[in-house]
Amino acid sequence: MLVIGGGINGIATFRDLALQGVDVALVERGDYVSGASSASSHMVHGGIRYLENGEFRLVKEAVTERNRMLRTAPHYVQPLETTIPIFSTFSGILSAPFRLLVTHGRGKRRERGALLIKIGLVIYDLFSRDGGTVPRHRFRGRTRSLEELPELNPGIRYTATYFDASMRDPERLALDVLHDGLADGGSRARAANYVAAVGRNGAAVRLRDAETGAEFEMTARVVVNASGPWTDLTGGALGAPSRYMGGTKGSHIVLDCPALLEATGGRELFFEHSDGRIVLIYPLRGRVLVGTTDVDADPAAPVVCTDDEIAYFFDLIGHVFPSIPVDASHIVYTFAGIRPLPRHDDTAPGFVSRDYRIEQSAVAGIPLLSLVGGKWTTFRAVAEHLSSRTMAALGRAHAVSTARLPIGGGKGYPRTARGRRDWVSANAQGHDPAIAAALLERYGTRASDVLAAIPVGAAELELVPGYFAAEIAHIARTEHVVHLTDIVLRRTGIAFVGGVTEGMLRQLAEAAGEAVEWDAERQEAEVADTVEVLRRDHRVEMEHSWQTT
Repeated sequence: MLVIGGGINGIATFRDLALQGVDVALVERGDYVSGASSASSHMVHGGIRYLENGEFRLVKEAVTERNRMLRTAPHYVQPLETTIPIFSTFSGILSAPFRLLVTHGRGKRRERGALLIKIGLVIYDLFSRDGGTVPRHRFRGRTRSLEELPELNPGIRYTATYFDASMRDPERLALDVLHDGLADGGSRARAANYVAAVGRNGAAVRLRDAETGAEFEMTARVVVNASGPWTDLTGGALGAPSRYMGGTKGSHIVLDCPALLEATGGRELFFEHSDGRIVLIYPLRGRVLVGTTDVDADPAAPVVCTDDEIAYFFDLIGHVFPSIPVDASHIVYTFAGIRPLPRHDDTAPGFVSRDYRIEQSAVAGIPLLSLVGGKWTTFRAVAEHLSSRTMAALGRAHAVSTARLPIGGGKGYPRTARGRRDWVSANAQGHDPAIAAALLERYGTRASDVLAAIPVGAAELELVPGYFAAEIAHIARTEHVVHLTDIVLRRTGIAFVGGVTEGMLRQLAEAAGEAVEWDAERQEAEVADTVEVLRRDHRVEMEHSWQTT
């Protein structure tokens, strides 16, 4: 089997197929989870707003998968308290996120008040029943709401609070899934980043190494196209042109604003802006994540967060927390991506279905399965469906389910404070317990491998607090690192929280270089490239300007 696309759905399909005992290979044209999967809102959610499109099957599946992830990936997925401010007296302003009576985004939008939100949340609770995985929703009137969240706009009438789940480290969770697939498949499972599918030669797929330009061919009995927003482009390269996709762009900003962070009370604020878009204000890693936009986008063109989108975010923050000033000086990071949505023609972006389907075609007689749609929360279910279809094409049954399998560092992860203390005591390997606890938080129980790689008594990197040179070297050596950007953007949260400097990047490049044999010239080139990527794609300003030599 050949899986093309190393986003979360492709990686999860790779893991599922590896568990079935077949030979499977995965290729990704860039770094793993560097496309659509890297631009998520860091949420694992049932999709309460999908009720507006009548997508009850999707909501039920997503809630089921959310509850599973709380059990199988507790190191990265945790319950998230979410509050909806309700402004039922303002027509079109922050109305409730339910449009049960609107069809495909056409026609006049209707204001949604507390009653319909209540109905929606009752339905959501029914779907969420699973042994008390998350608490049920609650309603509060204006007085009680302002007692709980005093910085909220005093014009609110009610708040509705329910629970979904947060995903602190999406990229690391995906890497855990990949790690499991490689471990479960043994010699039958292979994966490579920076390898693109660029064409075919008869029944063989032509692949190109992005680093060297070298091309080679691979034959497979079934090919899975899990390229996300680029599914049509991949299909065209393979000689199977299609028009399945119609993705929309979503941007986010990350703010270092203590007043706004405190105002959230540790909750996500989830609501509808005056233009009908669903938006969120979400405390994460000591910062505040604000998103997201939803506009049509061309997958062949680069996507970045624009000035207009930033102004839009500041406007919505002012609607919810009018007394808290926020400006561009608070931005430490931005990111944008294209959602892998189906082609939607005249349907408004916000109303496009978030469900998924599998399209089957053939290239030179070889079955080609193309995934259309798919979201982070349902990745396990999507992978199981793709894997089952792949096995059926082989005339074999899908024999092993991933429904109850712990993911990566979630295996044996302690759920209580006492359990974490016991884990640290048993696995510190001579390190300070505080260091072992911090790495447990960062990697789950896979922290034991990282602790083994760090010399006892080693000091943290001087300019990268909380990280060790040996830790970065271990990541570079064991997690398919090709570029420094892989470490800064996806193997760690260093860029996300802000404060990146050229000095930090040089220390990271030196630490990684020992493991992947980067000489001094290569290290400088990696630093220069990372500075450019951070500035161009993420609006990160370095402490000192970069000077080329």
